[in-house]
Amino acid sequence: MKSSRVLFALLLLSLYSYSSSAFAATPAAAVPPAVPDTLDLETAVKYAVEHNFAILQARERIREQEGIIVEVKAQALPNVSLDASYSRNDTALSSGPSPKAYQNWLIALDVRQSLYSGGGIESALEAQRLVRESALLDLRATINDALLDVRTKFYAVLFTREQIKVQEDSVGLLKEQLQNVQNRLDAGTVSQFEVLRATVELANAQPPLITARNSYRLAIDQLRQSLGYNNTTRENLRKIPEFTGGLDVTPAVYDLQKSLDTARVQRPELQRLAKLEEARVAAIRNAEAGALPNVALVGSYDVRKLGTSNALDRSLSGWTVGVQGSWAIFDGRQTAGRVAQTKSQLEQARLSRAEQTLAIEVQVRSALSSLDEARELVAAAQKVVAQAEEALRLANARNNAGTATQLDVLTSQVALTVARNNQLSANYRYNVALATLRTALGEADSYALKK
Repeated sequence: MKSSRVLFALLLLSLYSYSSSAFAATPAAAVPPAVPDTLDLETAVKYAVEHNFAILQARERIREQEGIIVEVKAQALPNVSLDASYSRNDTALSSGPSPKAYQNWLIALDVRQSLYSGGGIESALEAQRLVRESALLDLRATINDALLDVRTKFYAVLFTREQIKVQEDSVGLLKEQLQNVQNRLDAGTVSQFEVLRATVELANAQPPLITARNSYRLAIDQLRQSLGYNNTTRENLRKIPEFTGGLDVTPAVYDLQKSLDTARVQRPELQRLAKLEEARVAAIRNAEAGALPNVALVGSYDVRKLGTSNALDRSLSGWTVGVQGSWAIFDGRQTAGRVAQTKSQLEQARLSRAEQTLAIEVQVRSALSSLDEARELVAAAQKVVAQAEEALRLANARNNAGTATQLDVLTSQVALTVARNNQLSANYRYNVALATLRTALGEADSYALKK
């Protein structure tokens, strides 16, 4: 009885030690840093690689697959178990020589090693290894998508920031115009109507400025979500960093055929589906192994109470070694059903890959088209801004000379504001289109590759 209690206590202690160590191994959540004074695109990208929630979840899926591999690999390794039992029964149920034995105990150490499983263990390991590789490729795809989102949101912050400047410049010009008209009213060269018109135009310019400032705040929050930044302490609650960088246009030309070929080779989504196809092939071999024999080497060492005595300290001990085999001659076509399922899953994987290939080709074509459109818009917007600036200069000169009306000046100012906003929009769309195309081609973010 004492031996069984000691054994049970040891088992509990080992389980407690394992669970405690596993709990202690869980890393504590890192505290996000304070809001920086300045933030550029490279810093934002590198922060997102470590803290974006979609990327963190993809990494956990890899850890999950590693655990599954360990679980499957256990089938190929020796399995050792320690069993113990104690029983006591009524003396009326006991038989044998006097005194009657009414209690029994047993401690057994069992070992089992698989020798042959029809290739089932090997194919299962191969399948899980391929699934893990597909999880790594899924992580690559997740990182590419997440960093594209970060770039898009960062460009949106720069875009809305520049929109504020454009609207502030517009308000500044209208204030100057109102002051000029007021001075001319004091000099008696214009009527009160001209002052009223300038006042109304200045008032109408305020809502776009207010909207631009709100859009800037919203863009910052959306960027924070893409980064995975979650520090909302009092000192960081309202702090906004100074965003550095601009919406500069970097000329880039891509060939359609080369782009499609590059995407087919580099896109991690297609590589992932190819690995899953290989895993399905291994799964078929694993299913077919159900129709083959299984052979295992077994052994045990037992310590048990002497059957002719009720004394707990009198025992017998010894070992047993042998070979066990089993072969399902007929399992009601269960194995055949599993094989049919895995073959269907393989065909589904092939169809998914073909579908994804077509979808990626459409993405590349769409991204190239958007880039071409944005390039043309940039070229057109640059010319219009230059023309609008010249038109405003001439309108002011003619107005001062008395050959143009105040309406001509106000119209030119509005046209310049529209032209500048269009240029900002074109630059923003070009940068987003270029980043989208590079992601469609499967290119890793250049900032993420830097150490």
